[in-house]
Amino acid sequence: MTATLEEFTTLPPELEAHEPPEARGLSRDGVRMLVTGKASGRVSHHAFTALPDLLRPGDLLVVNTSGTLPAAVRTERLAIHFSGRLDGGDWLVELREPRGHATVPYGGGLPGEWLPLPGGATLRLVDRHTPRLWRARLDAEVIGYLRAHGKPIRYGYVERDWPLSAYQTVFGVDPGSAEMPSAGRPFSEALVTRLVAKGVAFAPVTLHTGVASLEKDEPPYAEWFSVPAVTAGRVNDTRAAGGRVIAVGTTAVRALESAADAEGRAREASGFTGHIVTPELGVRLVDGLLTGLHEPRSTHLWMLRAICGEDLLARSYAEAVAERYLWHEFGDVHLIA
Repeated sequence: MTATLEEFTTLPPELEAHEPPEARGLSRDGVRMLVTGKASGRVSHHAFTALPDLLRPGDLLVVNTSGTLPAAVRTERLAIHFSGRLDGGDWLVELREPRGHATVPYGGGLPGEWLPLPGGATLRLVDRHTPRLWRARLDAEVIGYLRAHGKPIRYGYVERDWPLSAYQTVFGVDPGSAEMPSAGRPFSEALVTRLVAKGVAFAPVTLHTGVASLEKDEPPYAEWFSVPAVTAGRVNDTRAAGGRVIAVGTTAVRALESAADAEGRAREASGFTGHIVTPELGVRLVDGLLTGLHEPRSTHLWMLRAICGEDLLARSYAEAVAERYLWHEFGDVHLIA
């Protein structure tokens, strides 16, 4: 019987990764990897450390260099999640209220309201940017303030705080993401060395990720990105030479596809992108994707369907559930290539 994504309506709680793999006795690169073969239609199971054996000389891995901010500031009444910078110095924030060891969205707040924060800072709500997010203004330099008073954002499936280092990737050199670009988390320096020795190249992009919408499954809003000229050139050269461009993370796909021109070539680009990859639009620059496992109804599944098709993706997710892969930022990964 053919599997369908419609059958994937709930994620079994026991498949949620509650802590980093290091806390489970594994190395950073010790997670599992589900592999979906686009050409073969085959789904197979591997250790993540097998990645150099599954890629080819001449392939290009495009990685997100955005670093994770300690973007959650807690008060006695609320948690404020700083989601991303806007033009003019304002930031998008989400207001959440404590509920046990987690938080849930807070529906209150008024335009012009002032919220006192730790350290004597004050946040002013300007107006609603989306039904969930506020445009807000902090009376301090935000990144410096977060480094002094913030903690990494976490949701209910992670039951305790972990240090910011647990939320960084080896590629994260440009702080700006509210939540970790988690597809890059399993890479270790040793694995990167093995990939380079195999003849696999790397190219950087930046996309600063905003807060997730776990409760509402909203489409992503505009996020700041940059595709340097050198990366655009490497993407075009790789494709011309018959190599594969494999994005590390949905954020890298969004950045690259935002930099595609009308002829389907990569170009240097930066700014805010509202581009959403869907099966109807397809992808123009990306041949494969290394990503995490995404929740039912997540808009990220639109992107995966665009890359490998509905039927193959449904079979892959059915196997991921059957084989007890772990979800979320500290879980296992999925290679589509």
